[in-house]
Amino acid sequence: MHIQRNGSQPSVQGSAEFFTGNVRIDAPFQMEAPARTGGALVTFERGARSNWHTHPLGQTLIVVSGLGWHQCEGEPKEEIRPGDVVFCPPGKRHWHGATATTAMSHIAIVERDANGKNVEWMEPVTDAQYQS
Repeated sequence: MHIQRNGSQPSVQGSAEFFTGNVRIDAPFQMEAPARTGGALVTFERGARSNWHTHPLGQTLIVVSGLGWHQCEGEPKEEIRPGDVVFCPPGKRHWHGATATTAMSHIAIVERDANGKNVEWMEPVTDAQYQS
């Protein structure tokens, strides 16, 4: 068994290459082979969001606080709240983040594929897309 103690890793700022606004990533984890699961607690300050992206094996989000939005391409933007579990299917283009007025935190869980890849980052979500 391995226990990763809370606070044993410093928080990191989400890269401006992949996020718009203030995003904090805490307690990132990656299981050792043969497991392929990894994730983190991600906090989006109000107005912050991810770029469009996909995951080769999908992504699960567990909302733990605040109020956020999630959108898969071609579908309406959905409000997400604490306790909601969101699954985005493999290869489905999507984004997620806080609302314009409220921060949101979620636990993000992903798996690496056979090539070790777990995400494909794309262009930022425009203000028009975010506000629609």
